[in-house]
Amino acid sequence: MHAFTNPGSRRYARTTGLFYLSVAVIGPFSILYVPSLFGGATDAATALANLSDRRGLFVAGAGGEALIMLIEVVLAAMLYQMFKPVNPTLSAIAGLARFAEATVMGAMLLFSAAALSLTDPAQAAFDASQRAGLAALLLHAHDAGVWVWQIFFAQHLALLGLLVARSGVYPRLIGRAMTLGSVGYLLDTLTSFAFPASAALAGVTAVFLVLVTLAEVSFALWLVFRGPRPAAG
Repeated sequence: MHAFTNPGSRRYARTTGLFYLSVAVIGPFSILYVPSLFGGATDAATALANLSDRRGLFVAGAGGEALIMLIEVVLAAMLYQMFKPVNPTLSAIAGLARFAEATVMGAMLLFSAAALSLTDPAQAAFDASQRAGLAALLLHAHDAGVWVWQIFFAQHLALLGLLVARSGVYPRLIGRAMTLGSVGYLLDTLTSFAFPASAALAGVTAVFLVLVTLAEVSFALWLVFRGPRPAAG
């Protein structure tokens, strides 16, 4: 438990960075790859068939999401403690935003569980076509949850980047890149929800998302391998 004792120590920073990197490792599989296989069906019957045929993969993706949700709660608390000395109010808001993101992820898992239950033909309340239609709707609701948690995550990253830049013990450039790149999550939500056919907006969104991803990974690696610089005298 010593790794959680002193928020200003290198050990604490290293632990935080390892949690951060674990999200970067699990996320591409559970948040991007698995949903892309189940949410793009051309009709409801195909969506239900995909769930039945690839049940193990779907459960693995949901398990990864659950693990990320738990890690995000830990990160919300650890990052709050790390940057409370910089600005306690902004650090608290950033922590609450990340916790809200994890809460939305938890709600998304409910949709996943409900969709999976519809693969059981013993669901006597619904016939096959009704189960297929409901499964497709629940999968869409799960994917739409991403649009919601990205709003909270954008708020978190904008403030975290500001705190990193002002901390004096972490690279200012990483913090500024994180704050600027956070716009990418808002743009991705806007594109997905309101302008899914806009190639121009999707291109701009991709630029910001690449920037924020590089900033986040750089920050996590810095935490693991360097930690905080000694504060100026």
